Amino acid sequence: MGKQKESTAMEIEDQSSIPSDQISNLKFSVNVLQLLKSAQMQHGLRFGDYARYRRYCTARLRRLYKSLKFTHGRLKYTKRSISVTTVTEVRFLHLVLYTSERAWSHAMEKKTLPDGPNARQRSYLIGRLRKAVKWASLFQELCSIKGDSRTSLEAEAYAAYMKGSLLFEKDQNWDVALKCFKSARAVYEELGKYGDLENQVLCRERVEELEPSIRYCLHKIGESNLQTSELVSIGEIEGPALDLFKAKLEAAMAEARSQQAASMTEFHWLGNRFPISNAKTRVSILKAQELEKDIHGSAADSLPAEKKLVLYDKIFAAYHEARSCIRNDLVTAANSENVKDELSGLDKAVGAILGQRTIERNQLLVKIAKSKLNKVRDDKNEKVTKPEELVRLYDLLLQNTADLSDLVSSGRDRKIEEVALAEECELKSMVFRAERCFYLAKSYSSAGKRTEAYALYSRARSLADAALMKLQSANAADLSRSNSCAEHARGIMEEEKAPENLSKKISNISLNGTDKKMEKLLMEKLDTYESAVGEANVKVVPRIETFPPAFQPVARNPIVLDLAYNLIEFPSLDSRMKKDKKGFISRFWG
Repeated sequence: MGKQKESTAMEIEDQSSIPSDQISNLKFSVNVLQLLKSAQMQHGLRFGDYARYRRYCTARLRRLYKSLKFTHGRLKYTKRSISVTTVTEVRFLHLVLYTSERAWSHAMEKKTLPDGPNARQRSYLIGRLRKAVKWASLFQELCSIKGDSRTSLEAEAYAAYMKGSLLFEKDQNWDVALKCFKSARAVYEELGKYGDLENQVLCRERVEELEPSIRYCLHKIGESNLQTSELVSIGEIEGPALDLFKAKLEAAMAEARSQQAASMTEFHWLGNRFPISNAKTRVSILKAQELEKDIHGSAADSLPAEKKLVLYDKIFAAYHEARSCIRNDLVTAANSENVKDELSGLDKAVGAILGQRTIERNQLLVKIAKSKLNKVRDDKNEKVTKPEELVRLYDLLLQNTADLSDLVSSGRDRKIEEVALAEECELKSMVFRAERCFYLAKSYSSAGKRTEAYALYSRARSLADAALMKLQSANAADLSRSNSCAEHARGIMEEEKAPENLSKKISNISLNGTDKKMEKLLMEKLDTYESAVGEANVKVVPRIETFPPAFQPVARNPIVLDLAYNLIEFPSLDSRMKKDKKGFISRFWG
């Protein structure tokens, strides 16, 4: 910043010595991206504080107006417009640029409100973005005439980005917004090929920040097969240019989550079912469950520890919001004891899950600390873990397990699952106590107190042995309990599937009875009450009757032999037979 101020002062001194007839032909140079990036990072946007950045822009404009003697009157406001003829110094270009930045930062301040902008605030937000586009377009117009070629290109990219952001927020003209973002990306890609290393890095970062907005526009137009999960992963990129995209994505996810939460009527925890009537509670719990899938899913092993810690913080925020809604419902609930009992049970369940996730997060912190315990401080000056830090973490874990055990043990008519969770907390507490004692001994050993260290190591060993004995007995009990639960579950499943299995077995009954393994056919045991489809452990398909049936002897009619036929002499019948009459000529050939 000091170099930029010196260069600006030198430019002003040089311009004061130039005749007025040559000022109109001057070409000013403004490194727009570098100037804005430096101002944003130094005045709030490193931490997303748009209000602070807006105050800086306002103060910067006040100084520019005074130094240029371009004020708008003292008692009465007098409008003074900036045109090409007005720009006699580079600070006039800064004036227009920071006016656009002030309007943009005001819009982003409204956009990043904790509960999001309401209808009135959103209307005001769009108005501020529209004003930012107006000043950015004026900046582009002035730079095209009064700036050099690089300044003109950067002003064009800046104006295109502002216009694309306005259309992006208005949810309309996605093709025009896409064209604006692509134009800005093309300019920064081209500018990233030239200049010093710092400028190339800034241009490359700007291109990466614009990429998610381009992909989202393609997704809205329908020219991309981008899935919602991929949009969420894109939204994890950091940068001021992505805040509009993140807000838009979060609004879309919240809407989808509220639609999905409409079907979520109950919350299940350790065999208990608690009805959820409040829509905000459902949405918060659903959000926390989606985040838990990222931590406990198949891709959890590839996540870095820092990313997991961020996810745990989001889970805690979601569950705390759910508990706040539940307790508000408890306050406003009527005198119905059933409703209060259900809300109290739901609050207990959410609190228990919150306690479990807190233990998991602290165990992750222990894992990170252990990985840095035996390291030697390297050239990067990375912080090395001391045994005292692990002792403090195990103190937190002991407190967490005690709180969770007290919460689960409270209440009447506890179920088996709740008793098992309380026993698990007790076992974890024993393990954490042994680990704490071990690292406390390590701390005394590093301090040179051998006697205390020896005593603590012995105590840690006895605690570890006690924890192992408890774990072995718990494993045996858990094994028998798990087997009984498994048999119970199998019995329920078989009972549920009994009609389906019966129908399937009846459909498999065959008429073909040639199998020798079949002892009796169904037609042969109609008088006995047995299963018509066979026993469950018999793999032979039951059969009704043999088909085709076997041959059986059948009684035939008697055979009659006529023995007198050959001995009977029958009378001649020639006299009764008709004689043929012959003619005169036929007599000679008779």
